[in-house]
Amino acid sequence: MSTLTVPLLLSSPIDDARHLHRAFKGFRSDKSAVINILAHRDAAQRALIQCQYRALYAEDLPKRLSSELSGNLETALLLWMHDPPGRDAMIVRQALREDLLNLETATEVICSRTPSQIQVFKQHYYAKYGVHLEHDIELRASGDHKKVGLCFLVHAKTLIDNKVHLRVVEFLCSNLGF
Repeated sequence: MSTLTVPLLLSSPIDDARHLHRAFKGFRSDKSAVINILAHRDAAQRALIQCQYRALYAEDLPKRLSSELSGNLETALLLWMHDPPGRDAMIVRQALREDLLNLETATEVICSRTPSQIQVFKQHYYAKYGVHLEHDIELRASGDHKKVGLCFLVHAKTLIDNKVHLRVVEFLCSNLGF
C-alpha cells in the first residue's frame, strides 16, 4: 500500500486550477497531472481549488472531472472532491439504493465513525437528500445491519468518547451473535 504525502511547498489554488485546466486540454486528459495535483492536497485545499476553478473558468470542477475521466479513477477523484462528511453521505446513500443495496458498506461507514462524526454526517445527509438517515436505514436495511445502524445513529449523541463507543459495539456484537 502506498502513501501519498502533501508536498512542503504547494502551489496556490489558482495555479492548481490552471494546471488542471491545462491537463484537460487536447484529445485526452493528462490523468497523471490531475492525480498529482488532487492526490497531494487535503480536503480543504481541494475545496479552494474547486472555488478557483469555478471563478476562472465558470465551470464546476467535479463535472469536468466526470466528463474527462471514467471508471474507478473517476469515482475516486469525485469522492475526493467532497469533504469527509459529504463523502460519507454519498457513499451511504449509494449503498442504500434499492437497485444496488450494499448493507455492508453502509454499516461499515456508520460504525467506523466517532459519535461527533456521525452527528455531522447525519446533518450532511439530511441537507443533501432531504431525508433523515435513520429513515433510510429503517426503510432499506434489514436484520442485524438495521439494528446496528440504527443503534449507532440514534445513540450517537449519548456516546461521549470512543471507549463508550467500543463498549456499545461489543454489546451489540455479543447480543447479535457476531
